[in-house]
Amino acid sequence: GTRPCPNKLKDEGNKHFQTGDIDKAIECYTSAIKVCKDKKVLAVIHRNRSACYLKKENYTNAASDASKAIDVDAADIKALYRRCQALEKLGKLDMAFKDVQRCATLEPKNKTFLETLRRYTVNKKHTDMYSTTTFSTDSRVQNMFEILLDDEMEKDKREKAANNLIVLSREDAGAERIFQNNGVQLLLNMIETGKPEMILAAVRTLSGMCTGHKARAMAIIHMVGIDKICSIMAVDNEEIALATCNLFQCINDSLTGGDNREYGKEEALVLDASKDLKAILLSLLEMVASKKVSGHGRDQALNLLSKNVPRKDKKERDNSRALFTIDNGLKKILKVCGQVPELPDQLPLTDNTQLIASVLLNKIYDDLKCDPERTNFREICDEYVKAKIDPNNMDKTIHAINAISGLLQGPFDVGNALVGHQGIMEMMVALCGSEREVDQMVAVEALIHSSSKMSRASFIITNGVSLLKDIYKKTKNERIKIRALVGLCKLGSAGGDDYSLRQFAEGSTEKLAKQCRKWLCNPQIDTKTRNWAIEGLAYLTNDADVKDDFVEDEPAMKAMFELAKSKDKTVLYSVACTLVNCTNCYEKKEIIPELVQLAKFSKQHVPEQHPKDKKDFIERRVKRLLKAGVTSALAVMVKADNAILTDQTKELLSRVFLALSEDPKDRGIIVAQGGGKALIPLALEGTEAGKVKASHALAKIASISNPEIAFPGERVYEVVRPLVNLLQTDRDGMQNYEALRSLTNLSGFSEKLRVKIVKEHALPEIENYMFEEHDQIRQAATECMCNLVSCKEVQERYLEDGNDKLKLMVLLCGEEDEDLQRAAAGGLAMLTAAQKKLCTKMTKVTTQWLEILQRLCLSTDPRIQHRGLVVVYNMLSSDDSELVKKLIESEMLEILSVIGKAEDNPKRQDPIDVARTCLVKAMELGLIKPFSSPS
Repeated sequence: GTRPCPNKLKDEGNKHFQTGDIDKAIECYTSAIKVCKDKKVLAVIHRNRSACYLKKENYTNAASDASKAIDVDAADIKALYRRCQALEKLGKLDMAFKDVQRCATLEPKNKTFLETLRRYTVNKKHTDMYSTTTFSTDSRVQNMFEILLDDEMEKDKREKAANNLIVLSREDAGAERIFQNNGVQLLLNMIETGKPEMILAAVRTLSGMCTGHKARAMAIIHMVGIDKICSIMAVDNEEIALATCNLFQCINDSLTGGDNREYGKEEALVLDASKDLKAILLSLLEMVASKKVSGHGRDQALNLLSKNVPRKDKKERDNSRALFTIDNGLKKILKVCGQVPELPDQLPLTDNTQLIASVLLNKIYDDLKCDPERTNFREICDEYVKAKIDPNNMDKTIHAINAISGLLQGPFDVGNALVGHQGIMEMMVALCGSEREVDQMVAVEALIHSSSKMSRASFIITNGVSLLKDIYKKTKNERIKIRALVGLCKLGSAGGDDYSLRQFAEGSTEKLAKQCRKWLCNPQIDTKTRNWAIEGLAYLTNDADVKDDFVEDEPAMKAMFELAKSKDKTVLYSVACTLVNCTNCYEKKEIIPELVQLAKFSKQHVPEQHPKDKKDFIERRVKRLLKAGVTSALAVMVKADNAILTDQTKELLSRVFLALSEDPKDRGIIVAQGGGKALIPLALEGTEAGKVKASHALAKIASISNPEIAFPGERVYEVVRPLVNLLQTDRDGMQNYEALRSLTNLSGFSEKLRVKIVKEHALPEIENYMFEEHDQIRQAATECMCNLVSCKEVQERYLEDGNDKLKLMVLLCGEEDEDLQRAAAGGLAMLTAAQKKLCTKMTKVTTQWLEILQRLCLSTDPRIQHRGLVVVYNMLSSDDSELVKKLIESEMLEILSVIGKAEDNPKRQDPIDVARTCLVKAMELGLIKPFSSPS
């Protein structure tokens, strides 16, 4: 016999379902599933069978069938709602809640979904998570604490209670409830347990309670005590230190920002937070140099100072926090810089602590306003270093030299002045000749740091080069050899990327680089030392031969990426410099031909371009870096601590990203390795140039990627602002064009994204570019607008009087360029479909409207023709009888008849169908007599 047809069986099942014979329906659907090969049909059958199982109260099967339909189409709203009903009955409220949330996002006006959503939300609030009894709100808070503080309780129940507590504290009312229910004391009890997960939950709850509420934050400081909070941050646990740092930040923001609630007059007088802020600042400075504080705690104390001591904005007059910090803490910060981890009895540090301290010194020095303030800063540093230099005590002396190294990496001028002082260079020479490895190491590192600004370094070059060469030749110790080499590289790279300036003899740069690569790949050498090898490459890759060799050496590239991902973040800047050099994305100096002639004439040095810095070499290097996994390394680097990832480093990373995303074919791999997500923070903060470069790279990626994959979750909404910023007229044409293309891609994706684009004030800019002379930009803007016109707000702009928006859209439909015409016609078709008034308005804004419309309907491009005919259909349906009459009395009727009477043709079916619909409409309106269909 013939094989049973799944569609027949499905229809049969549907009949049984409608007559109420559920068992028979299930039978038919089950048979249909066995023989069905078409995925989409199969999904529908599963969805139908799911409805049967719901009726039979077989909820497990109902959920599983619905899931099968959802796997085929994630937006299958019927299947989603059925699964939600089944899950609710199975008691899986959280999952059911997610499904109905999806339903409500897909159909935001659907009463049933909204009602279900509301019911779940109310239930979620009232049902205690662990039992069906409904507690009063306060006993719920008590209950959470009971669960948390009960040692016998199972771990997952405790975790759940901890999470609920944190979530509760983030809403004002919830925070208040915890507070009123003796919550602060109970949180302190949790901290006393000494269990890391308890401490974390308590600290995070306190953060929620302190956010945005000045009075409560002040109360909590006094109940918990600043010393107590400091002692929690001092624990040797990175996560706890970070969470406590965040608590301090919340407290600080609440106390400085004040809060916007209305208190009575008396309250306002009580809320003077200056004493508390000062006490916090003093306690943090105390932590900086305390032996009792772990490395992680010290990092976070320094981070808090970095973030809160310097003024946010130089326009603020008051820099008293910086002055207070210098008086009470400058020597403490210098002490951190001076630590020599190889010696016994030092402060606990992480790999990053000393660099964070240097960055902090730089920020404080930068915050000073006048020479006397700067002189005071320098004198304190001077005094500190002088007191430590003691020819009879090497340990004290290397502490002093290391403190200078810290200043050289921070406020360079201060450190540089110190190096020039009597006796310091002699000390360095003495240390270089010492028997102890640690003495040599400290001295060589100080020499390296002091040679970073070439213009100042002449006397270091004369003394330093000979010292370093000497050490490099004599030492058997790899760790010192590498550092000496980096010093030589640094002194030797004075010429920048300029080909003919070589401090060293021809060829030695490549030899030095080869040596650095060998060290970099040697896992036997300690990480700090291998990081110095990257530092060497950061200088040597100014040379084009060296860049090219480096990217040919895949193990060396991979080793560098691994180091960039490690806990030690001090290497970020050198990695960024190396990548900028390899991709040639540094600021190019314009070479003016006349000046070159002049320079040759006056026997001056003329910079030349190296052949390996030409375009095809750069492209090849980019491909090799991508293949070696550069994107995933960049994605990790971007997440580093703000103190170490300075704005300067961020700009370098943005440059690299832009260079990597040049070729559209490479953008897929960048997205796959998390590059899209990593670019967002770079586009939102940093230097102006850095933000623009990162935004441009984002635009390149967002113009051709599926936004859901490139920017997972809510991230995609954060991409919109940087893209809109690229539309500003002072950006270059390429940036405007790619920003428009990426916004077109996003706006085609979802209503929520379109609303976000409108909210970010993109419309005036996009409209502006629709007037642009430049064809491609004008087309891109029109395409973008075509996607946005489905937004109510955009339609309203077209309905308003007194602007040329609609006129422009109609006139663009008459342009020669077919792509532009297609975009404009699409926009017009959507506008006239959405707003009947625009059909009439269109005829008023320009006398050419009919002629342009006829041209669209006669276009040889079926897509343009289709859009033109849709506009005609919209006009026929517009209730404007005058307009309809005018249309039918014009040549339009003939055009419609010719197109509509044509034979079916798959290539032009859309326009043919619309033309026929128009003719039917005209008949319904009684404007034309029925015509015989083509035989």
